Amino acid sequence: MTRLTGSALRVTVYIGENDTWHHKPLYAEIVHRAHAAGLAGASVFRGIEGFGASSLIHTSRLLSLSEDLPVAVVIVDTEPRVREFLPQLDELVTEGLVTLDDCEVIRYVGREANRGTADTKGKKSL
Repeated sequence: MTRLTGSALRVTVYIGENDTWHHKPLYAEIVHRAHAAGLAGASVFRGIEGFGASSLIHTSRLLSLSEDLPVAVVIVDTEPRVREFLPQLDELVTEGLVTLDDCEVIRYVGREANRGTADTKGKKSL
């Protein structure tokens, strides 16, 4: 079981949905590398509207449907572990914004392996 409480660091990576790394979505590459690095967790959030350095507004509104909506990848772990991961983000993120924020983890409890969690078909695993 994974536990993380107390002082932590949150890194948020703001990129475009269509940004890629070797023909793969950039947000997926960031999540997979965070997982491989053993970080506590990573989540991807798709925005409905926004703009960045290009000053182009990207929106999901029907009349001006964008194919490149904003995406935020959020990773939280201890400060040393996040800072150790930053060089990988420096390599991956050629366009976008990366921010760091101090935060406090109140509760984070991972699932135990083989605890009977639901799989993708809604059945219990053994």
